[in-house]
This record gives sequence, structure tokens and C-alpha cells, in this order.
Amino acid sequence: MVAIGLSAGGVARIRFAVSCLWEVVASLRVLRDPGDHAVHLRWVRRVRPRLTEARLVGPDAGLLWQLVPAPPGYLADFLTPPPAGLHADLDTELAALRDTPAGTVRAHLDLYPGTRTPALAALHADPVAGLRRLAEEIRAYWRIALAPDWPRLRLLLDADVSARARRLAEDGAGALLNDLHQQVRWEDDTLLIAQRHCLAPDVPERPGLVLVPSVFVWPSVLSVSAGDPPQLAYPARGLATLWERPPGVPDALAAVVGRGRARLLAELAAPTSTSELARRTGMSPGGVSQHLTALRAAGLVVTHRRGRMLLSARTDLADALLSAAA
Repeated sequence: MVAIGLSAGGVARIRFAVSCLWEVVASLRVLRDPGDHAVHLRWVRRVRPRLTEARLVGPDAGLLWQLVPAPPGYLADFLTPPPAGLHADLDTELAALRDTPAGTVRAHLDLYPGTRTPALAALHADPVAGLRRLAEEIRAYWRIALAPDWPRLRLLLDADVSARARRLAEDGAGALLNDLHQQVRWEDDTLLIAQRHCLAPDVPERPGLVLVPSVFVWPSVLSVSAGDPPQLAYPARGLATLWERPPGVPDALAAVVGRGRARLLAELAAPTSTSELARRTGMSPGGVSQHLTALRAAGLVVTHRRGRMLLSARTDLADALLSAAA
């Protein structure tokens, strides 16, 4: 159990962020031990052969694979620099990674147990060159393992932030923190985390704590990082259906509203953008937009803005129609 001082001032400065690098390191831990992350097995089976062929995972893999051990091994904090906000950008995060001070890289590498591999020894000897190589490997891994699914993953993360923000507004910071995960609780100005290998100083009033929803950290919290500001990655809501095949469309509902609109309602279990709906269904973005306009007019869909995106979700009335038709 790790105990971290988190004063009222620190709580007041809690913020959310979405991070590409957190998904990289957390997904690599899934590939290390897929049996402990059963919800992601379909993704593992799909991406592992290509990653193995590219020598990004497995016994012949390079620096990135060697830096990310199987749970619960220590994970170097420099791999996850503090993300800037809700608009995750891999290029920005890789730039922050490459700018990690050499002393920080060496200090974190010194915490790894056992004898260093040649790749880790080279990183320790020349962090600047090693971080450049690492960034190239991360970019290659991202292209194969995560980029094809990123729109779907991003929508899930955004939906989690929206739900948590509502919880914060309605019930306060204590309720938010105590609802993140069964391994996390906040009491008496202390954040308690049931986790090993957690470098976690007290959180000062400035800059607070960064909460990072993650797809691949499930079923645990991954880490609280030392640094400025410290971070806590936790499982985003809605993972259980993430890799399921597209939902079926009830024939009875399709006969009433049309198969295209029924398919959209079936897909809208979580807030989703027009472009993502087009990708999932094969409809054109314009066709999706027309259907959503009709469904909104009928009270079956609501739409709200998230940054530059418009996200649509079905209403309780649509849920009742789908349930009855099924």
C-alpha cells in the first residue's frame, strides 16, 4: 500500500489528461501477460503477429520491449512524461520524451533489477541517442498496434472523462477519487493506492494530480509517477464491449426506422462521432449526419460538443426501443 499526501489544495488542482504514451506502455504490458488481461485478447491475437514480425515484441525485440516488463515489474517514469491535456498527440509526447534529462533517464534505469541488456546499457551510456531510438520504436509500434483503433479508443477515453467530470461536479473530489478503482481511495488528506513499484511523493498544492484514463491498464491501476506533476492511470469505463463485433440490428426496429438508422442506434451505446460511425457502418459521413438529424428530431439521439468534435449518443427512449425490438 502506498500512501500519498494529497491536501485540499492539491485536490482542487486535479485535472484529467489523455495520453498516447500511457496507452503504448500499458498495451505492451498486456502483450507481456495477455492471460491477465482477458478483455484485450482479441486485440492481442490481431496485432501480435505483425509486431513480432517487426521485432517490436518477443525475444528479438529492441529497447521499447525491454523497458516495459511484465506486471508488476518496475516501469521507468520517463516513459510517460506528463500529458498536456485532453487532446492527445503522439508527436508532442515523443518530443517531451526525447527532452528527458540524461540524469533522470539514468536514475530510472538504475531502479531496474538484474544485469542490464546491451540495449539498456547503451541507453544508460548515451541517453540522448537512446531516446531518439526509443522514440522511433514507439512510433513504429503505434502505427501497427494502436493507430488503426485510436479513433475508437479515443472516444472511449473521452466518454470516461465526461462521466468523471459530471461525478466531480455533482458529488465532489472525494467521490471522484474513491470511484476510480478498488485499489484507490482518498481519506484524511491521503491518497491510498494498493500497488507495488510506485514512486510517489506527496502531491503539493501546485500542480496537483493528473488523472489519466487508460484502455489497456485494466484490471489494475498502472502507476503513480514521480515527477511534476504526478500522474495516476486508471481503467476507463466501458472496456467490456470494446473489442466486441458490431452489434446486431433488430429486424423489428429496422422495419420501423430503417436499417441504417437502426444500425446507428445499435452503435451508439457510448458517445460517438459522426466520422467514427461512418467508419464502423460503411456509410458516408453525410449519410450518417442525415440519419442522426432525423433520430434527434424523434428524441432518439442527443448530441453534445467535446472540443472540436460533436458526439452523439442514444437516449433512454432509444434504449427502450432496442430492448423491446430485441
